Amino acid sequence: MNRTIKRLSIPEAVADSLQQRILSGEFKEGDALVQETLASEYQVSRMPIREALRQLEATGLVAMAMHKGAVVRSLPLDQIAELFELRALLEGDILAHAAPKITEAQLDAAEAILEALEQAYHAGEVGRWGELNWQFHRSLYVAGGRVQSLALAQTVNVQTDRYVRLHLLLTHAIKGAEMEHRELIRLCRARDADGAVAFLRKHILDTGAALLRVISEARRPDAA
Repeated sequence: MNRTIKRLSIPEAVADSLQQRILSGEFKEGDALVQETLASEYQVSRMPIREALRQLEATGLVAMAMHKGAVVRSLPLDQIAELFELRALLEGDILAHAAPKITEAQLDAAEAILEALEQAYHAGEVGRWGELNWQFHRSLYVAGGRVQSLALAQTVNVQTDRYVRLHLLLTHAIKGAEMEHRELIRLCRARDADGAVAFLRKHILDTGAALLRVISEARRPDAA
């Protein structure tokens, strides 16, 4: 049987690179993503750049603006709140299905990912925070077998990733995040499915609420 490994196409590779640059804060809300400039940076033609930007538009990270081309999407506060509410609903439902089925081996794997995330926190490796955070959460969810819900949750996580990083950086909330992740694993190990789901939803909604306060303050005209 042929088991060739899929290689990223040029547009996919560019989209992945641009996504990381947006999530890391190199490109900020409202920044223009000029095709000619990007084509020169990546040493490719404009065609793969255009396709990469379309892919990022589909994820919600980029918007196509009239007369401006592609810009990093800036979400209104109510839409950011909606994303965190959606995360709480989706991920709470997924965990409700997963918690009764999750094995000790899967919990051990989740804890190993969490340790890697904590190391990235303390090393200031901001670019790894979002990916490892999602890997940690996903490792608790896969036992539920909710394939479509998990795919939707990942899409929403991509859109909230940069805001979660902003929250951690500006509010110095890393210690709290570590404690809450540890408590989530403890509840899962205790087979307290209801407690784990309630705690997860509170964890997500509290993060969203704290973040909205930070962004609201940062967006004030006199904040500069």
